[in-house]
Amino acid sequence: EVQLVESGGGLVQPGGSLRLSCAASGFTFSAYSMTWVRQAPGKRLERVSSINSGGSDLYYTDSVKGRFTISRDDAKNMLYLDMRSLKTEDTAMYYCAMEWWGQGQRGQGTQVTVSS
Repeated sequence: EVQLVESGGGLVQPGGSLRLSCAASGFTFSAYSMTWVRQAPGKRLERVSSINSGGSDLYYTDSVKGRFTISRDDAKNMLYLDMRSLKTEDTAMYYCAMEWWGQGQRGQGTQVTVSS
């Protein structure tokens, strides 16, 4: 059974940093591209960042370029999203998802709230 469990969200002030983690199990993690997507209240799901199998190809949506860094540890079956210089508009539920476009199975999400 595929399982994706996100953690690391929380309340942070604007300009702050967080590291999101996603623990994967039930599939060959190293063989899959992985994606972080987010959904803010009242808005549609947004693809934030993707990393291919092997980690050689990365994608970031324009609004997070230079602030967020995606990475993976295939030995630990873990996906990460390092977020810095957080803005109020980054407030959302963040999910890790399988596949390059995030179209595969998603986890339950971790809430990120950026507020002073």
